[in-house]
Amino acid sequence: MSVTLSLCGDVMLGRGVDQILPHPGDPVLRETYVRDARAYVELAEAADGPIPRPVSHSWPWGEALDVLDRAAPDARILNLETSVAQGGSFAPDKEVHYRMHPANLPCLAAVRPDVCTLANNHVLDFGHPGLDETLTALADAGLRTAGAGRSARDARRPAVVPVRDGGRVLVFSCGMPSSGIPPEWAATDRRAGVALVAGPSAAAAAELTGRIGALKRPGDIAVVSVHWGANWGFAVSRDEVRFARALVDGGTDVVHGHSSHHPRPLEVYRGRLILYGCGDFVDDYEGIGGYERYRDDLRLLYLVTLVPAEPGTGTPPSVRMVPFQARRMRLEHASPEDAEWLRTTLDRISRAHGTRIDRAPGGTLTLRQ
Repeated sequence: MSVTLSLCGDVMLGRGVDQILPHPGDPVLRETYVRDARAYVELAEAADGPIPRPVSHSWPWGEALDVLDRAAPDARILNLETSVAQGGSFAPDKEVHYRMHPANLPCLAAVRPDVCTLANNHVLDFGHPGLDETLTALADAGLRTAGAGRSARDARRPAVVPVRDGGRVLVFSCGMPSSGIPPEWAATDRRAGVALVAGPSAAAAAELTGRIGALKRPGDIAVVSVHWGANWGFAVSRDEVRFARALVDGGTDVVHGHSSHHPRPLEVYRGRLILYGCGDFVDDYEGIGGYERYRDDLRLLYLVTLVPAEPGTGTPPSVRMVPFQARRMRLEHASPEDAEWLRTTLDRISRAHGTRIDRAPGGTLTLRQ
């Protein structure tokens, strides 16, 4: 029995994206240079043309929705990097804050996520009241979450997605301070927060794999979704490599990394997939200059098919990556030239990890087996 997962990186439906949806929230920001979220809409329009307002709830996903429907994955997993709240106060000592109006939740529902991971550096942008409102809104919408909760136990609890033949996909979510998560956001026995891991250490990997081993049954797929590292840069530290491989050694089938605004290397270790960084999928960065060499306007949807087995045994995963480009805050298929830029970049940065990337029919990219 094979299981197909769809994986993407950060989904940031707050700020400018929230402003084009049917129920825009308060646009006031406290950033150094931008004080109104509508300015991000204007930057996108200056780059690529007018955006109709309000757009439909499905607008930000664009052509990715049809790709997902045709792929029919068993579990759709994304990192929701925004609070979903009207209340709460701006988190202090933070320049950038993201929130989406709860009435715009149909936009998130449009992509039909099976799991929204929340252990990231924006879910508490509006304090504990904002987190409480976020958790309530997502639960009321019937959306599974992992990585944040009203206690440490809740935050560390995996989301469980039933799949064919009695198997399950277990999604564990954690974040690290290297991604910008303040240490005081960590959930405790008496305080709501995120599942925070101090760093990519052997002890942290052992704690995670201990929880995986206690819950994983034959036929299950275990995914560890980790928010780590800087926003920019392709390099992967030795500690990150050791941490990801230790997770695989302990029973993880897919390491789902994110935080960087662009894709980072891929690796197959003992027949298991490590995505060191998936890159952003939906955001409001269109038209912002300064990091053009990373081409953060290009986005990837990862379609991963795997067969449950012990690490080092079984069939290696099949990995297909569908390239998109963000234009007018909507995902469109990337051009052949842009898809080739992604392929050559991923191939170059993944080579040190023993991985090569090929082109496939239809403009998609594949991991070479």
